[in-house]
Amino acid sequence: MITMNASSTPRRYSDEQKAEAIDFCLKENLSCAKAAQRLGLHPSILNRWLRQYRIDQGEALPVDRGLLNTSERDELIKLRKENRELRREKDFFKLAAAHYGLPAHSARPRRGKDQLPQKGFG
Repeated sequence: MITMNASSTPRRYSDEQKAEAIDFCLKENLSCAKAAQRLGLHPSILNRWLRQYRIDQGEALPVDRGLLNTSERDELIKLRKENRELRREKDFFKLAAAHYGLPAHSARPRRGKDQLPQKGFG
């Protein structure tokens, strides 16, 4: 049986515990509130787990259609983290470019034909 932590810090539940609670709720054909009460969980926790389970199984309710499944959610978290890191790197290179007197839009000076000296100068 899963029991809720009495302290104010939120408790982390393993995937196995979540699966057990979802299985119990579905097999006993109980409402989330009743199943959560028997398991010692807050009803909103079990409801959230059950909702995500249905999305992952492709059995989302009409109101939940279009929400991310677990693998998509994990990928989104990974991509957001990568995006944050790339933004930090970009900001670092902007500062380095400013320190060395380079234009802000480019870390290297351009070497196009418009930058070559004109014939007959001097």
